[in-house]
Amino acid sequence: MSRLILRLRHAPALRLDVSGLTPDALAERSASDVAKLPLWQGKERLCVGDLFEVRADANGSAHGDTPELIFEGDLGRCDRLGWQMTRGTLRVEGHAGDYTGCGMAGGTLEVNGNAGDFTAAAMSGGHLALRGNTGDFAAAALPGDMEGMRGGQLIIAGHAGDRLADRMRRGTVLVAGNAGAFAASRMVAGTLGIAGDVGAHLAFGMRRGTVVLVRANAPLAPTFVETEHNIAVAWALLARSLERADSAFAGLAHRLPQRHAGDLAVDGKGEILRCAA
Repeated sequence: MSRLILRLRHAPALRLDVSGLTPDALAERSASDVAKLPLWQGKERLCVGDLFEVRADANGSAHGDTPELIFEGDLGRCDRLGWQMTRGTLRVEGHAGDYTGCGMAGGTLEVNGNAGDFTAAAMSGGHLALRGNTGDFAAAALPGDMEGMRGGQLIIAGHAGDRLADRMRRGTVLVAGNAGAFAASRMVAGTLGIAGDVGAHLAFGMRRGTVVLVRANAPLAPTFVETEHNIAVAWALLARSLERADSAFAGLAHRLPQRHAGDLAVDGKGEILRCAA
């Protein structure tokens, strides 16, 4: 299957919408065809070839029958990378802009750098691995939407901004670093793991779902109450799956957590699992 490489010639003067450049959309196109596709820089209509050096790898995709697309360079001003992609592999060798992996339904997206706001917002499937930090509203709902992330897996090796997993409904989000204020706010379901520190108002308005806190001293709101349920078996299974997904969550099986239920202010039935020291 095809393997295309797009190398950024120079940083764009304005932000670019690259939502049409996904591995599934370009799977049957040649490098010359891709170079002629339109891109908009503000009011100016450009071609992909004006901003990117486009070439096809003669060896084909490294993933067999799966189409592969590689971006090289600092794409911090390129928004909607991996927008609604359904299959294939997309790799960004550098930073990515806002809405990275937004609406993603399948495939694999790897960013070897930082990403902007709304990373994996409204994501419903696939795997997104971010080697750096992300901005606000990762795995959250888009403006005007009632549901955030609805499936898939988001792995963040760095830190996350505010409103992480806001209105999250399904899926798994793991953060090896810190998370900002209002993480898991209005969460409906799914699993969120945070290995570092958390900001204020954790799980504000949470209704269901699971939040795993690796650090035992993470502050909780008074609307979350400790329970006395025996969760040893369930925790062993959950801890094992988290460890497989991200090494930052290794060794948790022997740190049986305290379970806190809430947010009782909204009659919530969610849970925060705060690992033992």
